[in-house]
Amino acid sequence: MENASKALIIAGAILLSILLISLGIMIFSQAQDTVTNSGMSEADITAFNNKFLKYEGNIKGTVVKSMIQEVLASNSDSGSKDNVKVKINGLDTTTGTGSSQKTISTNAIKNNNTYTVEMEYATDGRINNIKISGVTFTYN
Repeated sequence: MENASKALIIAGAILLSILLISLGIMIFSQAQDTVTNSGMSEADITAFNNKFLKYEGNIKGTVVKSMIQEVLASNSDSGSKDNVKVKINGLDTTTGTGSSQKTISTNAIKNNNTYTVEMEYATDGRINNIKISGVTFTYN
C-alpha cells in the first residue's frame, strides 16, 4: 500500500512538471509572437510591397519621379512607422511625415535618362528603403 501511494505521488509530480513546462513554452511562444509582430499581416505586407515593386530595375526618369510621388502619398497615408525612404545616390530625399513632410529637390533626375532602382527590406519583409542610383548632380 505504501508503494502504491508513493507511485501516485511521483506520477502526480511528473504530470505537474509537464503542465508547468507546457505553460512556460506557451508563454514564451506568445511573447515571441508579440516581439516579432509588426502589426501587418503577410497579405498587408505583400500589398504594401506591390505598390513599389513595379518600379524596381532600370527605369526612365519620368517613372522615377512618379515613384517618388507615390512614396510621398504612401507615407502621408500610412503614418510614421510604415514610412518608405527614397535615397538618391545614398542621400535621403524624404524627411518628415504627413503635412510636415518635405522633399529634397529631384531636379537632378532627368526625364529621358535611365536610372537603377533597388528595394531594401525591413526584418518583417516590408520595403523600407528605395535606392536610386545613376543620378549625376551638376553644381553651378
